[in-house]
Amino acid sequence: MSLDSKAIARQFGRAADSYDGHAALQREVGERLMERLDGLRFEPQRILDLGCGTGAQSQALHQRFPGARLIASDLAGPMLVQAARRRGWWRKRFDLVQADARALPIAEDSLDLVYCNLMLQWCEDPAAVFANLRRALKPGGLLLISTFGLDTLRELRQAWAAADSHPHVGRFTDVQRLGSALTRAGFAEPVLDTDWITSTYSRPQELLSELKGIGATNADQARTRGLTSPTRLRRMLRAYETFRQDDGRYPATWEVVYASAWAPEHGQPMRTEQGEEASIPISRLGRLQR
Repeated sequence: MSLDSKAIARQFGRAADSYDGHAALQREVGERLMERLDGLRFEPQRILDLGCGTGAQSQALHQRFPGARLIASDLAGPMLVQAARRRGWWRKRFDLVQADARALPIAEDSLDLVYCNLMLQWCEDPAAVFANLRRALKPGGLLLISTFGLDTLRELRQAWAAADSHPHVGRFTDVQRLGSALTRAGFAEPVLDTDWITSTYSRPQELLSELKGIGATNADQARTRGLTSPTRLRRMLRAYETFRQDDGRYPATWEVVYASAWAPEHGQPMRTEQGEEASIPISRLGRLQR
């Protein structure tokens, strides 16, 4: 699958005003991701909220770390307009940056924490994103990610497959590939776990409306352009009937993958596909040789 980044920016930009009214799942996953910080003796001074959307998680990060400088970044400018409205009195510690996650305008070794809630599935090249984040994190910095796994929206995908041969639902990652990508990017101690959430709806159309309301529509380069025909939509809805529960409601499965990983301290061995290697600054080599 090849993603259309311009289409992604447009669709999330159009959804900026309606996003918060449809983003209950995103808030729930964000809270669960934030819980990964519980118990850590960790006080970040510079935080990046990558894929910040309307800024709900940026606000939560500020409440948790009120002394930190926060950068909220998103690909869609209208989302940042909404995020700006949340800044309030703490705007002096809150910067807004419109950027592609693969090419963030952030200095090397400048961040203590990168928090990325349900954004990675919209990236064409997650490996490039991880390499960029590894560069931007200080040694000992933490990366926290949530993204969608392979089982996400399986009911909708199967229903559309019965209607036509075109892609309508995104292809999501699996845990093993995500962990391997983190390791290849040079992160240490990656920890991954998976959670399943099932939403239910009185009609499948409610799910479609929710996806449109948050901007999560099809961005596959191979998608059909223009409106879906009524005939194909009816076929999909008939196919979705096979998933109707005993209570008459229609389920939608979300497989959520959580990942945490650290930027290794200088000299700390990090596992690669060739074994373990250590990173030591040139300034320390002379002292080590004496």
